[in-house]
Amino acid sequence: MSNLSKLRPGHSLLLAIIGVGLLSFVVSSFTDLTSILEPPNYDKVEGERIWHVKAIHPEGYFLDVKAFDSEGKQYDVKAIQDADQTTLMDVKVIMNGAKIPIKILQSDGRFMPVKGITKNGVILDIKAIDAKGETLDVKGIGHSGSIIHIKAITKNKEFYGIKAISPSGELNDVKGFKVSKNPIETSVNGVLIHAHVKAISQTGCSSDSFIWHIKAIHPEGRTLDVKALDKEGNIFDVKAIQNSNQKSMLDIKAFIGDALQLPIKVILIDQSKSTIKAIGEDGTLYDIKAMDKNGDLLEVKGTGRSGNLIHIKAIDKDGTHLGIKALSPEGELNAVKGVKMIDEDLEMELNGVKIYAHLKALPQ
Repeated sequence: MSNLSKLRPGHSLLLAIIGVGLLSFVVSSFTDLTSILEPPNYDKVEGERIWHVKAIHPEGYFLDVKAFDSEGKQYDVKAIQDADQTTLMDVKVIMNGAKIPIKILQSDGRFMPVKGITKNGVILDIKAIDAKGETLDVKGIGHSGSIIHIKAITKNKEFYGIKAISPSGELNDVKGFKVSKNPIETSVNGVLIHAHVKAISQTGCSSDSFIWHIKAIHPEGRTLDVKALDKEGNIFDVKAIQNSNQKSMLDIKAFIGDALQLPIKVILIDQSKSTIKAIGEDGTLYDIKAMDKNGDLLEVKGTGRSGNLIHIKAIDKDGTHLGIKALSPEGELNAVKGVKMIDEDLEMELNGVKIYAHLKALPQ
């Protein structure tokens, strides 16, 4: 007779309980180990995040980019973020609820046509619309390796960059992509294509621009001017200045008159650490405001701190926070932030004004 058969009923019950416990531990440990060995699914996001597609005018405002059918009806063009990554996103025409692919077509001409292609093979024109309502062709203008630069082209043959802008003010380049060396990449719905159109993370471009525009970015994909105002209500430009080859930290100034450039700071006043002012040589303070499309003024202030950075926002009437950005004439974008250089609240005194942080334009 085996030793197990000699166990009393109480002992058998105890062993059974221990066995179940050990089995549960092993299953639990295996499940934990599986969760460690299998990478988490980072490709899922709740729904989709829609980015606006715009042409950027050298003066720092956006032009709508639309698709047009043969009857002249307009359709939205958007970048679609359907995962946790924003490095490479599809660019589509939104047509009656359907997402229509946009491609660069095969062409022997100087510029390469950028078109939407419906499931029936119908071609949609892609155009930018300027402030006068006139349309600008959107085309591929040249290759850089496997990348094709896409621009809106004016009648005077000026080129405006095409960008994807998120509701929170992030910015990607819209480019053509080649994945083969053949002139004809493939066919889509019976149409021969030369390249695919995607929104990709900015890598920067060479720029000789000295002045960058300062704008608030509305979630609907339009820009608001940011200005300095004196006590009499006179309005002055606010710009970022690139005075060297580096774009990692740009000064932000209020341009008063033809020659005077005033520093803009987050100041300490009445125990507040959020007030933003331009400071004159005699200590005169200038308000910093954003201006909406109706000419109404929005407060620009510090809204929170992350380490050494102060987040700077324009506050809309409904409480929406609009990001403040520096835009180069070529369409590069930096974020406008308050910068702390020391731990103490008081950074310095400037012309008799107590400074909490310095306003700079930094890479996003």
